[in-house]
Amino acid sequence: MTSHLIILTGGSRGMGLAMAQQLLDPHHTLICLARNRSEALAQAATAAGAELQQWQVDLGAPAAVAAQLGDWLKSQPSGRYAQATLINNAGVMPPIAPLSSLTPEELTPALRVGLEAPMLLTAAFLGATEHWPAQRKVLNISSGMGRRPMASQAGYCAAKAGMDHFTRCVALEEGLKPHGAKLCSLAPGVIDTDMQVQLRNADPAAFPDLQRFAALKANDNLTSPEEAAALVLAWLQRPDFGHEPVADVRN
Repeated sequence: MTSHLIILTGGSRGMGLAMAQQLLDPHHTLICLARNRSEALAQAATAAGAELQQWQVDLGAPAAVAAQLGDWLKSQPSGRYAQATLINNAGVMPPIAPLSSLTPEELTPALRVGLEAPMLLTAAFLGATEHWPAQRKVLNISSGMGRRPMASQAGYCAAKAGMDHFTRCVALEEGLKPHGAKLCSLAPGVIDTDMQVQLRNADPAAFPDLQRFAALKANDNLTSPEEAAALVLAWLQRPDFGHEPVADVRN
């Protein structure tokens, strides 16, 4: 019997992959939900003696993924795990351009992966585990961009702002239950990932904040995915996790 079940979205690259690698432990069952499988992660799990499942799923079609997760959770014995955690990490940034110039095909994935998928997965997770004796947590990986408006970033900013607010709402709901889950929507700081490259390579005429992101890289103010993952996972272990449903690792 393993003591901690962890479900992680977007664990095949960037900070998500770094979190997955740091979560490998013989006492953990780690389920990664992503479009692609990481062979390096599979090899690391074998070396660590950790139980790993990699579900290759499309979070852009989140209803099917949530149903799959809910069915799997309902098939597990309720007393198998001492802890159960869902980490909604996956996100998609649409083209960096004014909303008026984006097509539905460009905008929809950001909203489905960044907001609809976390909501549906959280609903499935909480519903299927409600009567488990396990300590349950939901960690939503948010962004400072959900708390600061930016031109040409309406889709991504809106998804992260929605993530923050649905976390507040569900935290209130769970707080009314005798064995409710703890939730937190956490901004992980500014991380040196492909998303930062996308921001720095945007059209300056369309993205007024470009120089701010370029300066972060030039001044070595970006956190590595491994460092950010360690900070996020340390926050998850805080005894007061969920006391503030919206938080920032830099605070």
